[in-house]
Amino acid sequence: MENVDARVLRCARGWLASGYRVMLVTVVKTWGSSPRPIGSMMALREDGPCIGSVSGGCVEDDLVHRYTSAYGASPLPQSTPELVRYGITADEAHRFGLPCGGTLELLLEFAPAPAGMDELVQRLEAGQLVQRTVDCQSGRVSLADASAPAAVQFDGARLSVTLGPQYRMLLIGAGALAEYVAVMALFNHFEVTVCDPRIEHRDTWSVAGAQLSTEMPDDAVRRMKPDARSCILALSHDPKLDDLALLEALHSPAFYVGAIGSRRNADSRKQRFIEHFDETEQSLQRLHSPVGLPIGSKTPAEIAVSAMAEVLAVKNSILQPRR
Repeated sequence: MENVDARVLRCARGWLASGYRVMLVTVVKTWGSSPRPIGSMMALREDGPCIGSVSGGCVEDDLVHRYTSAYGASPLPQSTPELVRYGITADEAHRFGLPCGGTLELLLEFAPAPAGMDELVQRLEAGQLVQRTVDCQSGRVSLADASAPAAVQFDGARLSVTLGPQYRMLLIGAGALAEYVAVMALFNHFEVTVCDPRIEHRDTWSVAGAQLSTEMPDDAVRRMKPDARSCILALSHDPKLDDLALLEALHSPAFYVGAIGSRRNADSRKQRFIEHFDETEQSLQRLHSPVGLPIGSKTPAEIAVSAMAEVLAVKNSILQPRR
């Protein structure tokens, strides 16, 4: 499952290539509670179809009513970008279904250039990290290579959004827990690979959309080439497999490295890594073990919820990568 940004941009490119007028909408500011984060995007076609989301749904409906011919409005103008706000008053917040006190500001791009949109999508499909900058006065768009993910930058005159390939997850071990984690990760738009050289576990794998690797775990980590959008979870319960992956992953830029097991197992692993593999207290601070948030989980499904919640919390900078 590809990420939402890629779907929005790819769809917008297709509409532009077919001769339709398209409006690209981006959340540039929020105040108070907001249903969608800064940088969220949607594309709106002149006759009504839309893809993506900037709110819980009511703002999207209002944009369709105001800017498309679906409800008799004038066709999308070929003009410079426009900034609009929703939810400034309590009445508006209620009308548009925004949380109490929630306000969002949107940048409306009425005429994104087909050539620029095509180049952006091609670069994203090639796995590149791209910074897209919009001049809010002229509508001119520039694309530049980015070396790392970055927060959205908006100063009222320019909007810069860093777009890139999907977040990736590597799971070691093809057991029941990995199946639940893989399903949740796919649902959250991660690209998922499951590594298990054990044929007896691998042959029962049944999660569509997740790639299956038969390599040894350390080879799988090296082949993955983890970056700041990658995470590795060791879930096999077999130290011969989990340790190989963890020792490789701990020295990568992956934003999350975790391992399943009890606290006793986690302590034993820590001592083993220090005594036999030259790891240190400092290098092991990156390791989340036992994996997951403490929610009292017991079953594979509950443990998967705990693990996925912690991965997302670290990804979204709610939890620090080290603990």
